[in-house]
Amino acid sequence: MARNTQVTADHNAPAVTQILARFVATHPSKGWSDAVDLEAHRTFMNWLGCAVGATGHEAADAALAAVQVLQPAAQASVLGRSTKVDMASAALLNGITSHTFDFDDTHLKTIIHPAGPVASAILALAEHQQCSGREVIDALVIGIDVACRVGNAMYPDHYDRGWHITGSTGTLGAAAACARLLKLNEQQTAMALGIAASQPIGMREQFGTMTKPFHPGAAARAGLMSALLAQQGFTASPKALEAPRGMMQTVSIKNDWREITHELGERFEISFNSYKPFACGIVIHPSIDACAQLRAKGVRPEQVQRIDLRVHSLVLELTGKKEPVDGLQAKFSVYHGCAAGLTFGYAAEEEFSDHIVTRDDMVALRRKVVATVDDSIDEASADVTATLTDGSTVHVFVEHAIGSLQNPMTQALLEGKFHGLSDPVLGQAQTTELIQACWAIGQAANVQSIIQLATPKAA
Repeated sequence: MARNTQVTADHNAPAVTQILARFVATHPSKGWSDAVDLEAHRTFMNWLGCAVGATGHEAADAALAAVQVLQPAAQASVLGRSTKVDMASAALLNGITSHTFDFDDTHLKTIIHPAGPVASAILALAEHQQCSGREVIDALVIGIDVACRVGNAMYPDHYDRGWHITGSTGTLGAAAACARLLKLNEQQTAMALGIAASQPIGMREQFGTMTKPFHPGAAARAGLMSALLAQQGFTASPKALEAPRGMMQTVSIKNDWREITHELGERFEISFNSYKPFACGIVIHPSIDACAQLRAKGVRPEQVQRIDLRVHSLVLELTGKKEPVDGLQAKFSVYHGCAAGLTFGYAAEEEFSDHIVTRDDMVALRRKVVATVDDSIDEASADVTATLTDGSTVHVFVEHAIGSLQNPMTQALLEGKFHGLSDPVLGQAQTTELIQACWAIGQAANVQSIIQLATPKAA
């Protein structure tokens, strides 16, 4: 029997689908400051290093094998491999690898990892379409702005409901960026956003599995396909984002429309991007930083009787795995993060490898970590006290971890991170050339030099 549902909705929302479409289609090239442009280059380079670095992971092997069953045409490259697939599959695969190590960028206000969906989609399209580096950077800035502004409007309710906000908003960002690269007009761009709005991707239940990095890959593929469909005349609701039964009001109670419209085209969300020095969930970083500082003060694992960790409740909600059984699970274990920080003084991808995570000394040390919720502490901070076997204590409080906006990674640190990821795949010399090409992409005639340098040389 039919029934009428009565769900509270805003029937007077601004026309944000059209507003964003106009912005994407008409905002001038490099219509922002040099500081914003630099951040775009930093974002692109960080994303590329993460994608190349994880190309040999078993998740990448499985995803590529599945794609090749479809016998894709050789349109675009799989980064870090001598393999080409169709554009949509390249977007998927590079999106997966860019997020596999959980080492990618973070828009801290929303915990969105924006480059994964957006950059993965546009590089695949740009390679096939022979787009210039300037067009790629423009599309990256604009696509990230769309994803993060929609995220700002819905966060935290949308995230708290269980959505992986990187995938759900990343689909829109990828669609916007690809629409920009394809030079779609305002109406076509609105259709691309509308098509993408029916494809929000990702649930937080998947954290700690291969399906988490699938989310930005699938968002990249969906966004690219949305733009290609719109280019061919495929239609969608012109109010797909804001309508009472549109995407945003369906997946979130909170919808602050002003977060989308305020200073649009004047303030760019890529300016608030941050880059991870540690290969795990961002909320673990203050705890790792604090334990690394304990080590710098002379504390060694064998001296420790107990580590008292006080953190915001979100930290334990997201990363409270006490007994991770492999590297993927350890990326969501603040206990392992503390053990890694104290043992090594840092926590790159190797420190989250399966053999480190299951090592007896690491298991024993993380069992000495006692975590307590204290919501007077910001989620970006951590309070750590180590009690030593002689009864003495050493205390560290981290207000802003390395990699945060207040304590950002320098260019040298970003390049060092890139080398750590890419050298094992491409070699040091080729990686150095690739880094230089990334810094110069905004002036490149096309992206072919990037693609060639991100491909291993034949033995």
